[in-house]
Amino acid sequence: MDFLDLAGRRYSCKNFSSRPLEHDALERILEAGRLAPTAKNLQEQRIYVLESDEALKTVDGITPCRYGAPTVLLVAFDRNNVFTYPGGRRDSGVEDASIVATHLMLAAAAEGVDSCWINFFDPDKAKAAFKLPENEEVLMLLDLGYAEEGTGPLANHQSRKSLDETVVRL
Repeated sequence: MDFLDLAGRRYSCKNFSSRPLEHDALERILEAGRLAPTAKNLQEQRIYVLESDEALKTVDGITPCRYGAPTVLLVAFDRNNVFTYPGGRRDSGVEDASIVATHLMLAAAAEGVDSCWINFFDPDKAKAAFKLPENEEVLMLLDLGYAEEGTGPLANHQSRKSLDETVVRL
């Protein structure tokens, strides 16, 4: 499949079936996250696979946005292992974890797995709920699974600004 077709077809699934995620598909999705580029190749990402009843119940306690997904990935990063930009005002933690998360999300689409990027939760509460190490910061949750029959993208999914509205050529 052409990349632009894949990117255009992928949408945020808001209604998952109970069908479990296929193990091989999950492993390929995780591998795509492992291969994602990070600043200085520090690979500071930490990906937690949440599939047990207890883990999913914990997810449900911190966000209403699991939508019945049988698997959720929690993407975090080790803030003690990031590249600090010249000037010291920013570091690569959020951007590197975002690149990893995007690789996971697009790899899921390539595998025929639906997903939803969740940011409607308190990262500190998620960190506490899953007892993550002090040095890790939670970026996002990624629902994974297969859409319930009849589920599709939101009505505004295809609405995109033109390149002239989002790109500045200098």
